[in-house]
Amino acid sequence: MSMTVETVRTIVRKMTIDTADNNAINDWLPVTASRNAKWWYSAFHNLTAMVGAGVLTLPYAMSMMGWGPGTVILLLSWIITLFTLWQMVEMHEMVPGVRFDRYHELGQHAFGEKLGLYIVVPQQLLVEVGTCIVYMVTGGTSLKKFHQTVCPSCTNIRSSYWIVIFGSVNLALSLCPNFNSISAVSLAAAVMSITYSTIAWAASLKRGVLPDVDYSFKANSDTDAVFNFMCAMGDVAFSYAGHNVVMEIQATIPSTPENPSKKAMWKGVIVAYLGVGFCYFPVAFIGYYVFGNTVDDNILITLDKPFWLIAAANMFVIVHVIGGYQVFSMPVFDMMETLLVKQFKFPPSFTLRFVARTLFVVMTMLIGICIPFFGSLLGFLGGFAFAPTSYFLPCIIWLKLYKPKRFRLSWIINWTCIVLGVMLMILAPIGALRKIIISAEHYKFFS
Repeated sequence: MSMTVETVRTIVRKMTIDTADNNAINDWLPVTASRNAKWWYSAFHNLTAMVGAGVLTLPYAMSMMGWGPGTVILLLSWIITLFTLWQMVEMHEMVPGVRFDRYHELGQHAFGEKLGLYIVVPQQLLVEVGTCIVYMVTGGTSLKKFHQTVCPSCTNIRSSYWIVIFGSVNLALSLCPNFNSISAVSLAAAVMSITYSTIAWAASLKRGVLPDVDYSFKANSDTDAVFNFMCAMGDVAFSYAGHNVVMEIQATIPSTPENPSKKAMWKGVIVAYLGVGFCYFPVAFIGYYVFGNTVDDNILITLDKPFWLIAAANMFVIVHVIGGYQVFSMPVFDMMETLLVKQFKFPPSFTLRFVARTLFVVMTMLIGICIPFFGSLLGFLGGFAFAPTSYFLPCIIWLKLYKPKRFRLSWIINWTCIVLGVMLMILAPIGALRKIIISAEHYKFFS
């Protein structure tokens, strides 16, 4: 009998130690370390995650889709992604007493421990790592454009060097331990996104419509037109990327049964999406209206004058993509550190964090140097990775967990989003891959 009591005591003691160790690890990991965020943290984190490199290419996407289809796709994407974002906010605490702090945890609840992990994690990593790489390219490109604008007579510096400079800044900021510690950076990035978007469409209006503006499809043949249209859909999808960090952002907001986190989170999401609309629609429509199919894949490149305003806009872009890089890399850091601490049993420490995060930043920087095809990357990532996680995976999880009756409104809306999202996922990468191949043939590395 004494052995039985002692065994029970040992088990209880071990469970207590394991729980204490697990709580200590959660208090160290980036996503769950701090839960005192306010609703406005959600607003600018989501705005920073959503508005980014994609907004600058929307006029170019319009030039490949035309007024009618382009307008429909842009508006439909805004509506669909707001709906799926609402679903994710609602599902964060759908089980009483449980918080799904990470996207893959929600996936595991819906599909099972292993299958949920296999479905969500590869897609989420592809989005977040891919976005960080694109932001490396965008940051380096904007730095180079800023240098050329303010000092046109200076010696031309290779794009790879500018990417290294941009990467060095992100390397320093990557040591911020958790989401709340980058709130100031994220706020600055959100303000900059609205600022440079406003500059883009206001400067376009000031310049006036080109005398020989052409709104026909930007293509040399019918085949080009079809593939360009596919790629443009991916560009639009890339512009709606916040879903991949929304669960992690909501995890930082405090929650009680009387005041669940979804209230504060949804308030922040509404503010963020109003900001998204303010940035996206004027830039897309006015940029295309002014330049037609002559617009570049980055509208700030098309806008050469006034030079001081364009220089400022490029600097604002740099500040924003720095913040965007931090927001998208934080869930990756959380996955890396969770794996190292819980699976490989490394003790939580600054050294571990420093080594892991440094390796990640350097990796994204090197890939960005080797694949500097900005516009093409957006279309590929937008279709292949962003479409599932933003357009239809939340709908699949919703149908799996809530099981709405067939042919009811909820069932119809979810299946409509799934069908449109799957079509986007299939078609957009095809057009983008063709564009990448063409770009690779003409691009001179390290120019």
